[in-house]
Amino acid sequence: MKNITRRGFFATTTAAAAAAAGLRINPAFAESDYPKRPIELICPWSAGGGTDTTARLVAAVLERELGQPVNVVNRTGGSGVVGHTAIANAKPDGYTLGVVTVEIATMHWQGLTDLTPTSYTPLALMTEDLPGIQVNTESPYKNVNELAEAIKAAPAGKFKASGTGQGGIWHLALVAWLTAMDLPANHVVWVPSQGVAPALQDLASGGIDFITCSVPESRSMIDAGKVKSLAVMAPERNPVFPDVPTLKEEMGIEVSLGGWRGIAAPEGLPQDIADKLTKALEAVYKSPEFNEPLDRQGLGKHWADAAGFEAFMADADQQLGAAIKAAGLAKS
Repeated sequence: MKNITRRGFFATTTAAAAAAAGLRINPAFAESDYPKRPIELICPWSAGGGTDTTARLVAAVLERELGQPVNVVNRTGGSGVVGHTAIANAKPDGYTLGVVTVEIATMHWQGLTDLTPTSYTPLALMTEDLPGIQVNTESPYKNVNELAEAIKAAPAGKFKASGTGQGGIWHLALVAWLTAMDLPANHVVWVPSQGVAPALQDLASGGIDFITCSVPESRSMIDAGKVKSLAVMAPERNPVFPDVPTLKEEMGIEVSLGGWRGIAAPEGLPQDIADKLTKALEAVYKSPEFNEPLDRQGLGKHWADAAGFEAFMADADQQLGAAIKAAGLAKS
């Protein structure tokens, strides 16, 4: 039998009594004057990557919309599990929010966590990016075809790639590319990382051969002359990187498994607070302070309100689950 605390019993009986009397009540923490104090925005990935950039842009404008400081906290580890768990386990009072990324639709299939998209109160979808193939500028491969031919000719395990955790979206993008080339999913060794930024450092130092991540996330290293992008796995070229061809142009291969980021709260957030946050996030999405930096970096935007984000995550969960199973990475 489930244990019921005295506080829980009181809340339950109070709610029942109110319902019997035909009254509508909100939890004690569903304050009409929310927010009264600073808000924490958890980022499950390391500083410097696309998710961190998105989090800080959202926080800066959300502060203005809500009239309270919004502090970004990077909670990395466990291939995204640590940060996503911290978001899900926080008190559902609106003072802890988080950037929920595509990994929430992949991790549970791999047995890394019991968390799924339904473990949160969805608030808004903000961005979506498609991957590219990046190499060190000292790499001998001048285009993606040369890299592909070298991978095909090499024994399994010779080439190493990175960009996110094991089974993360950029890993699945690699698996999709290898599959399209009729190669096994493990032909290239995947080196897990806590986000794109540390993987880029590893690429620049020669520790790995290439990265499959969005081109905008690599921009600082590209501008520094340490990394070059060979192709994008997208239907069309990124207008910010017009000289980078698509994989379809170069190889006739269509692969476009993208990464996305949305804002969510712990499950059970009062509806009035959720509605206020979604409205504020829509204002963030439409603001020049959010749009202009993303446009300059070439990061893809994608808006959906709470209901749309919920449906988007459910669809992604099914599609990515199927991809993970096909790659032999599923454990659930």
